[in-house]
Amino acid sequence: MNHPHHPPHHHPHDHPRRNRLAHLLKPHSHDTADKLDNALESSARGMRALWVSLAVLGTTALVQAVVVAMSGSVALLGDTAHNTADALTAVPLGVAFVLGRRAATRRFTYGYGRAEDLAGLVIVLTIAASAAFAAWTAFDRLLDPRPVQHLPAVAAAALVGFAGNEWVARYRIRVGRALGSAALVADGLHARTDGFTSLAVLLSAGGAALGWHLADPVVGLAITAAIVLVLRDAAREVFRRVLDAVDPALVDRAEHALREVPGVRGVGELRLRWIGHRLRAEVAVVVDGEATVRQAHAIAVDAEHALLHAVPRLTAALVHADPAPVPGEADPHLPLAHHTAA
Repeated sequence: MNHPHHPPHHHPHDHPRRNRLAHLLKPHSHDTADKLDNALESSARGMRALWVSLAVLGTTALVQAVVVAMSGSVALLGDTAHNTADALTAVPLGVAFVLGRRAATRRFTYGYGRAEDLAGLVIVLTIAASAAFAAWTAFDRLLDPRPVQHLPAVAAAALVGFAGNEWVARYRIRVGRALGSAALVADGLHARTDGFTSLAVLLSAGGAALGWHLADPVVGLAITAAIVLVLRDAAREVFRRVLDAVDPALVDRAEHALREVPGVRGVGELRLRWIGHRLRAEVAVVVDGEATVRQAHAIAVDAEHALLHAVPRLTAALVHADPAPVPGEADPHLPLAHHTAA
């Protein structure tokens, strides 16, 4: 028996607060996840995070660009380019959040939430492009060394870059994990790397002040290495999401909740998948084979209700009720076997 879940609705009582777990991307816990039960509210919060990040990083990149023009620092140029690219990643993410608000259609029956995954891929490509640009400018300066001017201004711009990026990184990662948005978390990791590369620019200014003319391009190469490391982390998060990976702890949590439902004798196949920053579930539960259709349906509703309470960010579930097996009885799914055979 299939029980489709109707459009998400609010429950009159609060979701349980005890250890919400919230292992959405990595094991962690944020109280904000408990309060974001409305899909529209979560998208609005994501958009707010993007606009604030764009303003902060845009200002940071502008300050650094002025100092680049004055000093000719290739390390600061790479950092400025990376900050600019990071600020501009708000554009594809913003488009994804807006699309995610649109209702499902007969063509896009699950809605447009997966646009976030596409935005995540764009972010990964942007990080890769900034790494290539940083590497190219650093190698060019190694082959053609030039003195860096206005070192105090370069050092100050580096500190501005670190402060702006670290603040944005913490904000994006916190909001992204609360919403379950892998793309927003990847963008936060991107900003965090920008902060460390800004500190590296500070080192290059110190080296240049001590008379080491290769300090600037060498630090530029170090920045490239740092960008490659964050590229690996961001790509892993995004590609896992594209391949429908979920934290196994969420599966354990769902199974435990289902087994506690009165009338559920066992839990069969359970599948979870992300659609944007929201989860959907499909599960088969075992019920008394002598139960009426109405009784089995009531158990399925209770099972779905339990899942909605137990799994953070879950907004829809499809519950299939299987009759408990009887000795000597043929598998009721046998007619489907030739369709599912490998």
